[in-house]
Amino acid sequence: MTSGERGRLGRFTDAVLGGARAARDKARELRDEFRTSDEPERALVAPLVPGQELRYVGLAPVRTPETHKAGRQLTDRVAGEMAEALDPRALFGLLNIVNPVVWVDAVMTPVRLAAGVLLLPGKAAAVAVGLPAAAEPEPGPPHQPPQREPIPLTEEQEAFRALFRLSQYRPLADQLAEIAYRRRYVFSGDLATLAGSMLLFLERYTGTPLAVTDTHLHLLRMGSRPDADRPDRRQPRLLWSVEHARVARIDSEGGVAGLMHFPSTIFFDDGSWIRIVNPATRDDQSRFLTAIRELPGQRPTL
Repeated sequence: MTSGERGRLGRFTDAVLGGARAARDKARELRDEFRTSDEPERALVAPLVPGQELRYVGLAPVRTPETHKAGRQLTDRVAGEMAEALDPRALFGLLNIVNPVVWVDAVMTPVRLAAGVLLLPGKAAAVAVGLPAAAEPEPGPPHQPPQREPIPLTEEQEAFRALFRLSQYRPLADQLAEIAYRRRYVFSGDLATLAGSMLLFLERYTGTPLAVTDTHLHLLRMGSRPDADRPDRRQPRLLWSVEHARVARIDSEGGVAGLMHFPSTIFFDDGSWIRIVNPATRDDQSRFLTAIRELPGQRPTL
């Protein structure tokens, strides 16, 4: 090799090494830029969970994706029934709902147990969860047709309806069956389970992060963190809670092609499961995986 060739090879090597160093430095810069802390959120949430070690508060809303491979088992069963998909009676048949009234009560039971929500009469429940009380309808002009009459409900059923903003003019069973059918790919298909009660709160509320303590999983109602130059006036509320003992396992994935969407499937001891996606940074996801370290399940390498 001549001296000229050695010189060109040396310059090429230097260029490659310099590019590698520049890429490494840029990666470190981006990693530092996206490094996050949940300390402000933990300070807000800690008073809501006295006696528990608060390990993690999500910085982004937990979402439920539209598909899940386990849910495909139901697809084969309903393939021939799609023409009737909007008929609640067909939905009851597909979901093995024999008695819709009893089924509504069964749906309400895990919400009571898992969320600890005190189901009050309608207006009180709306106020309890921070919703404006429904205004009294004003009487219309005499020439207008009469308004539809709301379906009579018990006080607990009315509180349940107000909590999840369901229509007061349609049977609760019909509306709950449609939620279960629409979300059949993301949970076990039965709202009268722990996974179903969690899904109801995810369906009802937006901006719902997950919090983890040493004894519980919690869903929170809490807005996004304000800009650094603005005061933090958030007032988080606990929506749903379940003890670790009721969680059979949590299987987490590393996301597709390194994108910042981290799916996890939570399995409960009643046999139900729900798949959630946390659109977060890897730093945030790493904190979540550390917080659930005692729970069995698959963990990705981040």
